Amino acid sequence: MTETPPSDLVLAERRGAVLLLTLNRPDRLNAWTYALEDRYFDLLDEADGDPRVRAVVVTGAGRGFCAGADFEDLQKVGTRGPDSVEPPERERPRERPLFLRKPLIAAINGAAVGLGLVEALYCDLRFCTPEAKLGTAFARRGLIAEYGIAWILPRLVGQSRALDLLLSARLVRGEEALSLGLVDRLVEPESLVETAVAYADELARLSSPTSMSLIKDQVMRAMDSDFPTAVAHAETLMAEAFRHPDSEEGVASYLEKRDPRFRPLE
Repeated sequence: MTETPPSDLVLAERRGAVLLLTLNRPDRLNAWTYALEDRYFDLLDEADGDPRVRAVVVTGAGRGFCAGADFEDLQKVGTRGPDSVEPPERERPRERPLFLRKPLIAAINGAAVGLGLVEALYCDLRFCTPEAKLGTAFARRGLIAEYGIAWILPRLVGQSRALDLLLSARLVRGEEALSLGLVDRLVEPESLVETAVAYADELARLSSPTSMSLIKDQVMRAMDSDFPTAVAHAETLMAEAFRHPDSEEGVASYLEKRDPRFRPLE
């Protein structure tokens, strides 16, 4: 089998102010490798620093979103012996997508299992097809709840539902995933990517990049703080927001009944 060049492991396509990223190992259901991770994170880093990119959509090539860690990589970890249980050092933490300053939307077109599900959960929103299969997988591989999913999942679906998904490692399809709160929208396969890109484009056109970045940070901070702390933080940010040019532009565009012309994220 010919090895995929690193630059082709994740494809990047600009759709106006939206960057569409496609995990591109369709013959392996886009199973995760360190090389794919490096390419994906490189593109996220570039998107963070590119003022022309205001939102990102990630999907998978072929029939899957991401079927989890590639078994060849797992076998390498499993054969390193008891004295080598530490995972290899990475330049960026695996949860790097959580800290993208711009909206990150998953278009789940097929299997999102194990690490593949975790990567979808690292996104801000998840659009999914009815026939997609989502599952944690870890307990059926003799593993634990990896990569922070034990923190993320209960916050999305509640403690008992999270434990059901983690302990049983059962697969759920799109309809159930939506009812659980695991995904946010169901979309037919033929229009999944276009719908996700259209939503991201609306954010890019109508929402302030600075506001979206700050709101993402607020939500992350608030998840581990009490209400008075969250209110105090918001009051500080509000004072700063009123001094930012986007605040004036937001009011002006509303009064003039036109799309706003917000500044790019600095």
